[in-house]
Amino acid sequence: MRAGVGPYAPLIFRDMLILKFFQTLIKALNTDGTPGQVAAGMALGLAFGLTPLLSLHNVVVLAVAMLTTVSFPGVMLGWALSIPLGFALDPLFDKVGMALLTNESLTPVFVWIVNTPVVSLSRLNNTVVVGSLVCWLLALIPSYFVFKVLVTRYRAHIYAKLEQTKVFQAIKASKLYGVYEMFRT
Repeated sequence: MRAGVGPYAPLIFRDMLILKFFQTLIKALNTDGTPGQVAAGMALGLAFGLTPLLSLHNVVVLAVAMLTTVSFPGVMLGWALSIPLGFALDPLFDKVGMALLTNESLTPVFVWIVNTPVVSLSRLNNTVVVGSLVCWLLALIPSYFVFKVLVTRYRAHIYAKLEQTKVFQAIKASKLYGVYEMFRT
C-alpha cells in the first residue's frame, strides 16, 4: 500500500476540507477588505444557499461576485451560512413561487421566459426556483446592512478580544505565522 493511502484517507480529506472551510471563514471575517465588501459578498452568497444551485441566475451572481470588489471569501461564507436556511425555507419558497406562477397578471412574463431561448434555461417555471429567487432579491439589501453591522461588530469586539488571548499571541509569534503573513494575499 502506498504511503498516505489507506482506510483513513477519506477521513483525512474530509478533515482537510473542514479546516479549509474554517480558514476561509476566518479569512472572510478578518480580511483587509472593508466590512461593506465582506457584507456584500455574504449577501450575494445567500443566493447560492437559498436558491437551487444549478440555476442560470447563480451564474449571473457568480459573475457579479467575480467582476466586482466584493469579498469572495465573504461569498463563500454567505453560501455556507445559508444552506441550512435554504432547505428549511423550501416549503415557503414553493408557496411563494406557486402564487407567482399562477398569478394571471404575470402569465405573459412567464410565457416569454419559457419561450425565450437562453432565458428558458433559468428554470423560472419551477415554483421553488421562482419563490427562492424572489425571496433572495427581497432580502438582498437588508441582509447587506445586517451583515455589515455584524462584521463591523465582530472586528471591533470579538476579534479584538481574540488578539489578546495567549493562544492567539503564541500563534502570531510563531515562525509559521510569519511564513503565512509573507504569502498572504
